[in-house]
Amino acid sequence: MTKINVFVYGTLKPGESNYLNHCAGKTIEETQAYTWGKLYHLSLGYPAMTEGDQKIEGYLLTFSDASILTSLDELEDYHQERSLELNEYYRQQVSVYNFADDFLGLAWSYFMNLEKIKQLKGIPVNSGYWHSKLIINY
Repeated sequence: MTKINVFVYGTLKPGESNYLNHCAGKTIEETQAYTWGKLYHLSLGYPAMTEGDQKIEGYLLTFSDASILTSLDELEDYHQERSLELNEYYRQQVSVYNFADDFLGLAWSYFMNLEKIKQLKGIPVNSGYWHSKLIINY
């Protein structure tokens, strides 16, 4: 059994819109956690993250089956063989920590390039915590 860790900060978090279809019943562990980046709320109603130095709160989801990445890549419109500009998101590993600042390990997470965030009218989420009921005026 190959365990796979994924850090989620948006619609894949427990209680959010994509969790039920993509993660529920497939995780073996779910831990509230954070990583470092810069968080944005997009005009489409979901978030994106870039590299940065802001604490981004979310969940470290541990799956028992590495094939979960195939499903998540499809959801996030990420294809390894496609150029960065043609993907909506891209996937890379991040360091993840619990709220006591203990290192939990590396996890895959989804990022968006800043140019695409600008095209989608991304607005910084300065709290570092995104949820679907976030009110942003465009």
